[in-house]
Amino acid sequence: MAEPVLRPAAEVLYRDELAALAAVDTSPRPRGWRLSPRAVRTFVLGSGGEPLPRPDGDGDIVITQKFFGDDALVERAIVTLASPRALLLVGEPGTAKSMLSELLAAAATGTSLLTVQGSAATTEDQIKYSWNYALLLAKGPGREALVPSPLYTAMREGKIARFEELTRCPVEVQDGLVSVLSDKVLLVPELPGDEGVLFAREGFNLIATANSRDRGVSEMSAALKRRFNFETVRPIRDLAVEVALVEREVEKLLVAAGAFVPLPRDTVELLVTAFQELRAGKSREGVHLDQPASALSTAEAIATLYTAALHAHYYGSGTLGVDEVVMHLPGAVLKDATEDAPRLRRYFETVVRERAEKRGGAWAALLEAARKLGRDP
Repeated sequence: MAEPVLRPAAEVLYRDELAALAAVDTSPRPRGWRLSPRAVRTFVLGSGGEPLPRPDGDGDIVITQKFFGDDALVERAIVTLASPRALLLVGEPGTAKSMLSELLAAAATGTSLLTVQGSAATTEDQIKYSWNYALLLAKGPGREALVPSPLYTAMREGKIARFEELTRCPVEVQDGLVSVLSDKVLLVPELPGDEGVLFAREGFNLIATANSRDRGVSEMSAALKRRFNFETVRPIRDLAVEVALVEREVEKLLVAAGAFVPLPRDTVELLVTAFQELRAGKSREGVHLDQPASALSTAEAIATLYTAALHAHYYGSGTLGVDEVVMHLPGAVLKDATEDAPRLRRYFETVVRERAEKRGGAWAALLEAARKLGRDP
């Protein structure tokens, strides 16, 4: 058996769903794609509970919903990838941009692993190709000595490449993509003649992501922007949808960790409500709040609730309570921005205190836990 991993790639994790969709997919598909745009949409957004037969004949399988938010955005993203234009997903940290790009690449062309991670240290070699210098010195420039980048491999095999955090790369490195996205060709000047020209196969495209809080770190050139369709991925606004998603994902993480911790719905709803209000800068009652510098995203809510549940498993009663939530809330809100402490304090002084007095229940328990732990001013 293969060694267990913390998180398999999407094409491995959802292998059965992809196979089931491929077996019944009769809709038109772009050249080089494994599934049609209609089937890719179903893979990302789910089959609405409708079962599909397993290819091995062993019962049925329901395609689960994996991305929650704007269904129309998913459709536009898929259509963009079927066109010559590349796709750029822009949004706040933790809005599932990377997850969406992974799902789209896995469903459309079979792999999500052809990924470049952008940073200030990313070089053009990492984007295009580099060399095995031992072979280069021994035999000179040739295919054998060339080390392909994920982008190079995607062009050669007709796959979708992914570029994470594009705007964190220096502008001159970003602009190395312009000719690739315009002409769908990558030149290797060190190789002779046609050997140094790589034409992208059908199916090739690129999904990039950019953190909206990092705009201006390395602003994209106008030439590169024209090669992308921009789609903004926004935080989930529906409380019930976000609560259900956070609860589901935390339960999956706990099962994987062997920690079977009950998650009271009112405690989950309390945390998600607090995150939604703080990131929106306004409570349900209309109280204006100062937004923290930290991105209180759905992903951050999942991480906070998961660590709180683990705390309850290892040190507490075995059931998640507001005490554990309060203990781990500062770790999510108070990162390196010192001004966020008074913002969180004001939220407790106004919103939490008022709800504790009027509603009691989980909000009263939250206020009492904050006082007990010294979190409430």
